[in-house]
Amino acid sequence: MINGIDVHTHFVPSEFPAYLGKSANLPWPSMKHVGCGHAHVMIQGKNYRSVTEACWHGEKRISDMDGMRIRRQVVSPMPELLSYWLPAEDAAVLLRHINDEIAGLCNAHPDRFSGLGGVPLQDVDLAIRELEHILKSQKLLGVELATHVNGVSIGDPRFDPFFAAAEELGATIFVHALRPAGKDRLVGPANLEQVVAFPGDVALGIASLITGGVIERHPKLRIGFSHGGGGFAMVLPRLEHGWNVFPAVKDTLPHPPSTYAKKLFYDTLVYDPVALRYIIERFGLSQIMIGTDYPFAICETDPHGAVAAAGLGAEAEKMLREDNARRYLGMPAA
Repeated sequence: MINGIDVHTHFVPSEFPAYLGKSANLPWPSMKHVGCGHAHVMIQGKNYRSVTEACWHGEKRISDMDGMRIRRQVVSPMPELLSYWLPAEDAAVLLRHINDEIAGLCNAHPDRFSGLGGVPLQDVDLAIRELEHILKSQKLLGVELATHVNGVSIGDPRFDPFFAAAEELGATIFVHALRPAGKDRLVGPANLEQVVAFPGDVALGIASLITGGVIERHPKLRIGFSHGGGGFAMVLPRLEHGWNVFPAVKDTLPHPPSTYAKKLFYDTLVYDPVALRYIIERFGLSQIMIGTDYPFAICETDPHGAVAAAGLGAEAEKMLREDNARRYLGMPAA
């Protein structure tokens, strides 16, 4: 039986527009197709990542979804394409192209795909305008954000107008690690960035939204986090204790940190049934949704099996597979 909604999948367009801006030596992406459905995402003459046609080809994605028994994917940009390091006007051009391509995929297969776009969050006013275009013109559900913008955590007050607009417009937000903190301290191959550094980076992003008061000020926001919230399930008890023993922390938050943590959403991408049960215990059964990181190498290829392995029972599994995601995405109940 094909069912379930996968909230964590990524998209790369088959081509990027040529750079027509004014800057020199800009890290503008291009696509180098090498045959057999494979391509290299090139940035400044170097291969950032080799990808397959599953990144952009709807029929290939649907075939893989059927094999994974997934009914609907929520498609968001490959995080590196968020391009916060570009001049904001240039990033807006690139992201408009990517958002258009995601919208095209969703329009071609509306029963199988929903989309989240990207915005140039390095310029909050531009980001709000693109968010409005994403929701009103392209009919996507919301946006993907990174945990920080050039080292500034998304909980920083400078981004508050964007979150206020997202709350007012009813946008869904999905937060992903990108250029993580601590990357410079890794010892070993480059792949360790994803498997070792991402969890801490996601935890920092979640903590910033709580301790920065974003969730307190904007309680109607629907924000989800990749990789099961990273390491935040282990950080939360410590943050809760700090709220109890440090008056300065308590003065900034009217409610315990766990109150805010349980308003957020998290995907199931933790690769272990014990870890999945733990994040359910920490954040609540109603806040967890299937996420796979399709179509990249780190993908969870059997998401239904991962949910079943936790031994939660049929009703709880139904919530994780679809019901929670519908609420997160602002969709009607099944």
